[in-house]
Amino acid sequence: MISDDLPGNAFDHIRDNALLKGIYLERINGHINHVHCLVWLKPEQTIDNIANLLKGESAYWFNQMAGVTQKIQWQENYFAVSVSLSMIDVVRAYIDNQEMHHAKKTFEQEYAELMKQYLFTKDLDNSLALYKLNTGR
Repeated sequence: MISDDLPGNAFDHIRDNALLKGIYLERINGHINHVHCLVWLKPEQTIDNIANLLKGESAYWFNQMAGVTQKIQWQENYFAVSVSLSMIDVVRAYIDNQEMHHAKKTFEQEYAELMKQYLFTKDLDNSLALYKLNTGR
């Protein structure tokens, strides 16, 4: 959960940490309960590895800060999609304007729309979107 307790420099810290780990994190922004990142992968990098490196270190860093009253813990899962170069400016604007975007639509509403639009299904425990078309099989 992103709250007023989260220092303003948290995204800067995540960006700096990414740079130290050889991760090109072009954009990062979020709103209340989620974070969006635009990452350019190198051939030897995987989405899973990048997500784990950024989430793990940032939670540790934040939770070690003096005066933090509420510990943060990233959820285990994440949602990642590839972006074509023709849509990169749209994605940049979307990430940059999270506060305005979520004044119109909650994260939960947006997530449900994405699941429906791209025909994703969920595990029986409703915790993970699977990368398969909802074909009824």
